[in-house]
Amino acid sequence: MEAKAVSKFLRVSPRKVRLVAKNINGKPVEDALNILKFTPNKSAAILRKVLYSAVANAEQKPGVDVDSLKVSSVIVNEGPTWKRIMPRAMGRAYRIRKRTSHITVVVKEM
Repeated sequence: MEAKAVSKFLRVSPRKVRLVAKNINGKPVEDALNILKFTPNKSAAILRKVLYSAVANAEQKPGVDVDSLKVSSVIVNEGPTWKRIMPRAMGRAYRIRKRTSHITVVVKEM
């Protein structure tokens, strides 16, 4: 039995989220939550919330033991990019790309 949670349009770069996501992939949920709790990144806090949501979704299904859940997969996709302009010298303008992410966390019983 598996359950998933999706969080979309998050204002953090997908590359930064993937660096943290690879640490919890395939681990038991309890270990993954401890890893995320002590990882000092913005993306770790976001991933922790999505993982809690996936566990809560799994609790709603009948016959699922929450203690035996493990992180089956963490998928981080790129969302739409916000394009902004930074004024530079001599009338030029540089483009700033503010990237967003879509995060999907799937938990499965061991």
